[in-house]
Amino acid sequence: MRLLDEDPGTTTVAADARAEPAAVGLATIAREWGRIGAVGFGGPPAHVALLRELCVARHGWLSEEDFEHAIAVTNLLPGPASTQLAIFCAWRLRGLAGAAVGALGFIVPGLALIVALAALFLSSPPRWVAGVAAGAGAVVAPVAVQAGAALIPASWARARGSGRGRWAAYLLAGAAATIALGPWLVLVLIGCGLVELAAARGLPRVAAAWAPWPLATVGAVGGLGALCWTALKVGALSYGGGFVIVPLMQADAVGHFHWMTAGEFTGAVALGQATPGPVVLTVAVVGYAAHGLSGALLAALVAFAPSFCFVALGARHFERLRGSATPRAFLAGAGPAAIGAILGAAVTLAAALAEPWQYAVLAGGAILLLLLRRGVILTLLLAALVGALAALAGAPLPA
Repeated sequence: MRLLDEDPGTTTVAADARAEPAAVGLATIAREWGRIGAVGFGGPPAHVALLRELCVARHGWLSEEDFEHAIAVTNLLPGPASTQLAIFCAWRLRGLAGAAVGALGFIVPGLALIVALAALFLSSPPRWVAGVAAGAGAVVAPVAVQAGAALIPASWARARGSGRGRWAAYLLAGAAATIALGPWLVLVLIGCGLVELAAARGLPRVAAAWAPWPLATVGAVGGLGALCWTALKVGALSYGGGFVIVPLMQADAVGHFHWMTAGEFTGAVALGQATPGPVVLTVAVVGYAAHGLSGALLAALVAFAPSFCFVALGARHFERLRGSATPRAFLAGAGPAAIGAILGAAVTLAAALAEPWQYAVLAGGAILLLLLRRGVILTLLLAALVGALAALAGAPLPA
């Protein structure tokens, strides 16, 4: 079975693994993917590096070319790309069963940790614990700026000629929608993708104007349906990197359904950044705030189900998808809008801070991240330490 290596004259270890998938046991997949899920601090770059070291360098289960093709395809899909890459690599080894075991191994360690932390932070924690959340939450705005800025050069390079004018418009639309429209952001992301698709492929422009609107009413009601809609947006309708989930969740969790306070939400984002596994696990904290443990598990299930389905149902067609101009055109519009949304999220996250000392922490975090180029984990840990000390010293804490 050939998927990404179509040259019949090419013989690789990965091709042999595809021909005899039983050579890699499910227990091996569970162990190795579980290890990556447990130590994968640092977000998608760390996950990609760990998967490459495991599947290409150490065991030769995939060729370097196959792995690079898999990265290219998963970046064309909506949702968490590193999660889809992990599921796809496991699928290549043992098919659907391997994909299921790999997905659980990659997701469950981080999910268990973040749900336990959510239970601690969202209950009535000791004062110093609340200070940890307030301090770490204060630096998520510069983290958003760093995440968005890192995506700009490659996205700008892909836009050429007159397309760069539209690129700028999509970026501004995403930022403005995050700040002003809140829960309607997802329509702007889809709309920008459809507009670019219309410009590139000559599709009727009326489709770009009307196609997304039926989605607007899906999350209008509260309860579990609203939580599922929020999680679905995070898992199936986000483009441009893990941090774009922040504005998609913030408007629902804080402003629309009031599951969390603004301070609790910034703390939740900090937890998602500081724990291993995919950043999308932040949605489990939102689910916990909305409906307890069952809400956390439901939100995680809904958020990750699209990624699993994309791989389980579409992996055989990934080579054709990689060469298709249609998803690339859509992403050329939705991608810059998502980057704008990430940058716009920095504004809303900074506005959510309630205490003057948090703004001092924010400024320090911005210096560490944007000027001194320190890592996100180090910055979060230092901010959390400052928050704990401030709380113990009697500084006011956000409600």
